[in-house]
Amino acid sequence: MEQNGNEKWYEAMRSYLACIRWTDEQIGRVLDALDRSPHADNTIVILYADHGFHLGEKRRWGKWTLWERSTRVPFIISLPGGRPLGQSSQPVELLSIYPTLIELCGLTENPDIEGVSVATLLENPEAEWMHPAITTLFENNHAVRTAHWRYIRYADGSEELYDHRVDPNEWTNLAGDPRYASMKRQLRKHLPTVNVPQVRVQGQ
Repeated sequence: MEQNGNEKWYEAMRSYLACIRWTDEQIGRVLDALDRSPHADNTIVILYADHGFHLGEKRRWGKWTLWERSTRVPFIISLPGGRPLGQSSQPVELLSIYPTLIELCGLTENPDIEGVSVATLLENPEAEWMHPAITTLFENNHAVRTAHWRYIRYADGSEELYDHRVDPNEWTNLAGDPRYASMKRQLRKHLPTVNVPQVRVQGQ
């Protein structure tokens, strides 16, 4: 019998949750092995994902958007012998992984590498943080995420602006409201100045 849309959605949800649980179990196996090894006291562990995932929100399934649901990911850093400091609400980028490890390990910095170390936030999750998180989806489509705002500008010039203090699900686009023109100008300053064409893999 052919499934209707709701049945397919439930099946997809079950599959997604099963995948997440399986992944969690494998992470647990790796961490258990690390704890049993001689390297437990001198290993930095970083857990992260490469993108978020829509489960039907805004009529989307999967990734490929610049909204919070698709761009927010787990990002956990565990230091050897470190005490849990809690969660920081500051927006950070995955580009921060390399410079953070360089700083924590006392290695020589590479000036050609982008990204800002988050070592300051590891010491104090409430520390002042002046670095927004930038997300790019193909050429000239960018999102700027600060502690309270998400600003999106697309290649065709259209814009979206969301105030996460009152609209965490990003339902109300404020970009067309003249009261927020100043905020848009402020956030636009963080848009990348270099935009390269999408690299297409043969067969795509």
